[in-house]
This record gives sequence, C-alpha cells and structure tokens, in this order.
Amino acid sequence: MPVALDQQLRPVTIAGRPLPLMGKARVYVCGVTPYDVTHLGHAATYVWVDVVGRLLRHLGTDVEVCRNVTDVDDVLLAAARRAGAPYDAFAAVQQYQFEQDMAALGVRRPAHEPRAHNFVRQVVALAVALVDSGAAYVRDGTVYFKGADLPAAAGLTRDAAHALLAEFLDEPDDPAKDDPFDVAVWRATQPGAPAWPSPWGQGRPGWHAECTAMALSAYGSSVDLHAGGADLRFPHHAYEAAQAEAFTGVRPFSRAWMHVGMVRVEGAKMAKSAHNLVLVSDLLSAHTPAALRLLLVRRPWSDSWNFEAAELGVVENELESLFSVSAKPAKGSSDGAAAQDAVLSALRDDIDVRAALEIALVEGGPAARTVIEILGLR
Repeated sequence: MPVALDQQLRPVTIAGRPLPLMGKARVYVCGVTPYDVTHLGHAATYVWVDVVGRLLRHLGTDVEVCRNVTDVDDVLLAAARRAGAPYDAFAAVQQYQFEQDMAALGVRRPAHEPRAHNFVRQVVALAVALVDSGAAYVRDGTVYFKGADLPAAAGLTRDAAHALLAEFLDEPDDPAKDDPFDVAVWRATQPGAPAWPSPWGQGRPGWHAECTAMALSAYGSSVDLHAGGADLRFPHHAYEAAQAEAFTGVRPFSRAWMHVGMVRVEGAKMAKSAHNLVLVSDLLSAHTPAALRLLLVRRPWSDSWNFEAAELGVVENELESLFSVSAKPAKGSSDGAAAQDAVLSALRDDIDVRAALEIALVEGGPAARTVIEILGLR
C-alpha cells in the first residue's frame, strides 16, 4: 500500500527531537573493534540502525550508512599479540566473522565501511589542523586534544568523567598532559605497536580521532544521525564530536544521536571481561533471525535491559501471531489505511516499535505487513 504524502513529509523524531531530512539521511554508526566474536550487545546497535534505515526508506528518504571498523586499537593489538598473529590479519578474520553474523541477522551492508588503518593520513591532517588552531598541542611526539570543558558539557562530574576516561584507556593521569581530560589525537610510537610517519615522528592514531577522521571523510562537515552503544556517549562520542567541530567550525557535528541501551546479563554489562557474553551465532543456531531481531527491538531503543533466554519464547509466539494476522483482511476498514498510518506514526515517534506492534497485532492486514517489512522480520 503506498505511503500517504503526509507520512512521507513529516519528520522522524529521535530522542524527542524532530529530524527533518532533505533527500538523503547521512548515518554514521560506530562499528566494532574486531578482536572477538559478535555478541548480543553489538547486535542491538546494528539492528536498531538497520530498522531506522528501513523506516526512512519506507517513508521515501534515501539512507546512506557509514559503519567503521576500528582495526587500530589497544585492545585489538593486545588480542593479536596473545594470538601470535599480525594485528591486521587477526582483525580481518574477526571482521569477516562479524559480517557473517550481520548478514545472518539481515542487517543491510553499509554504503561505507572505512577501516581505521586506511585513514591514518586523515588523522594526521586532523591533528595538524587542531594544533594549528590551538585546539591541540604536541608533547613528546604525541598530539593532545584539549578537553577540559567536555565533562561539564556532557553533564558529568570530573570524578565520573575521570573514571570513564580511565576505563576507556585514555590515561587521564598521564603526566605529559596539561589537563587530565585532554586525549591523544596522535600517539607517539609504542613498543610492539604498528606505527606510521607524521610531522611529530612515528606513531599511530588515537581512538576518538579515528572515528572523527572517518566520519568527516565519508560525509564532510556533519552527519544527520550518529548511532552507537550508550557506553560510547562519553568519552568516545563527546571527543569525536568536539574534534570534528574544532576542525570544521560547523556545529553540531551530528544533528541527532542514537545511544542504544546496553544489553545486560543478571544486571552486569555484557563484556568478555565479565565472562557473560551471549553470542549471536549461538542464538541463531536455535532461533530464527526474525526472533532475534524482534527480541532486540521490542523495547525503547535507549533502554538498557537484561537478557533472559525465556523471553525468546515470548517473542516467537508474538512473531507467529504477527504473521498470522498479516495474512488476514484489515479490521475496521476496507483497506487498512488508517491502521497503517497509525503504525507509521508510532514508528516515526522515536521508533516506538512496541506501540506499532500493538496496533499491528490488533488490526492485522497492511498494518502488520508494514511492521514486518520495517522491522526486517521476513
């Protein structure tokens, strides 16, 4: 059934703010650091981005997604050393496995998939510009971006921000820094790590700077929607955006942010260090991709939640009901147009999948088929 013109012209709302789009949506999503297998927490972010893309396309907007690969990173380098493999070969194998999992889940391949090791020159250019503008300084071959004001801008106390920087290996106690909240745009050579030439000597990119350079290379000065896990809000996204804005002078770097809620197990964040990973490949060996996708999106996208294996049974029953009513005539009207409009209105309102599902399960027909299409359940 064609989408009504009113539905096409009204903007989608993200995090309570309308996101008007003209012709194309530029979406950047932080990709994986390819050092381990894909778990449910990874999948949640990429399925949500896929759903947003499907919704926007359904409403008549072209969508261009850039999903990077962080293949120059401390965690990856350490994992490659433990495996006795070159970091780039190790990353390539892990990335292949990640892409297989995404394909199995029906996540559309991004238009751009930049790999950090191919964007070293762009990071150097970023660092040069930041130093020239006074937004960064050089100390012993490392370029530091000035971030003293970022904790307050992110609504964090200095103690909370300090702890997060330490957790993400940004070394807030590094004595070479002018301020604990300065971060490395370019790191001087470290023993056993890959290195590239720069005006300050051999070194490698900082993590936040990699995403800044890749996003700006793909889209220019700004993006329409930036997505990633909620744990990346600070420091990663805060520094990425601040560096981009200092480089371009364009604010905001991203018109909207989608920080997807964390997936937890018994209240703890899903992480290899916590030994609580729920692997996508394991779940797909026992359940359909449609069941796993619906499990991930049947709640507000910003909410953190606990994974419970029993919920998959509930989801499978809901899927069966949804497909059953989709094959029946629409209730309440001859063509189901009003119900379909209600579904699209719910999805446009902060991607409210739960409300759209409730309408579809009651109304059936085109409303249910629209939900199935946009959620990628077929």
